[in-house]
Amino acid sequence: MTVLLFVAGLAVSFDPAQAQTICPQFGPDGVLPALDNPKLEPRTTLLCNAGYASLNSGLVHEPLWSAEHLTREDVNAAAGIGRITNRFHADARLPDGDGADLADYRRSGFDRGHMTPSGDAATVEAQEQTFTLANVVPQTPALNEGIWTGVEMAVRHLAQRDGAVFVVTGPAFRDSMRGIGRNVLVPSSTWKAIYDPQVGGAGVYVCKNNDAPTCTTVSIAALIHAVGIDPFPSLPVDIKEHVMDLPEPEASPYHPRQSRSYQNQLERQGVRLGMRVLKQMIKE
Repeated sequence: MTVLLFVAGLAVSFDPAQAQTICPQFGPDGVLPALDNPKLEPRTTLLCNAGYASLNSGLVHEPLWSAEHLTREDVNAAAGIGRITNRFHADARLPDGDGADLADYRRSGFDRGHMTPSGDAATVEAQEQTFTLANVVPQTPALNEGIWTGVEMAVRHLAQRDGAVFVVTGPAFRDSMRGIGRNVLVPSSTWKAIYDPQVGGAGVYVCKNNDAPTCTTVSIAALIHAVGIDPFPSLPVDIKEHVMDLPEPEASPYHPRQSRSYQNQLERQGVRLGMRVLKQMIKE
């Protein structure tokens, strides 16, 4: 497995066990998410930020997961700051060719969907860091501006109610065959895993990435089986197998835009691109 860590702008090679010691505050018991599927391992880069850590994949040019420890104090501080930026940017810390560029999303019809939300950021620096493309995936406007926003709101209120939750968010590529730009794979769904130490429970929201998105809740064990990522490796099996009572997604304050229709040629190109990326992952 190739893991690069970036601390103070320096790239250093570590083994996965050492990688866990760099930004452990974002995982229960100081343990970050683990890749259960070896096909996901090549060309991965761990990025430590002020409010979250993320693992970027050079195969799909987006994060495989983004982890945060969201506290009541964080939520209150973020609300006091409000939105101070909308400026997305490519992440210069990534190896050449492994990250997405702004041009990849231009005229794609997809939003740049945050994994760790900007609305969770407790400081100006932390909010700016959520706008790196190493923290976003292609989402339909209907999902990003609709029920996905409602999920993020519900999780913030859960953190306020219980004091703190651990959150890991990422894409799922089951049967995904569409890509945008230069090899950025479009997820079939996006998921958000929650561990609430106050109640000793965990569960996952899984939301379809289409023009009529719906969300379901599943167990951590089911997520691991489906996507090959364990968001909370240190949790006992009984917690992973049981789905805690997660709050319903709240009403989004936005009015989701309709996705811009692809021209037939662009649609065919996107499907071919997605299939090529999936084949590359299988070969790896």
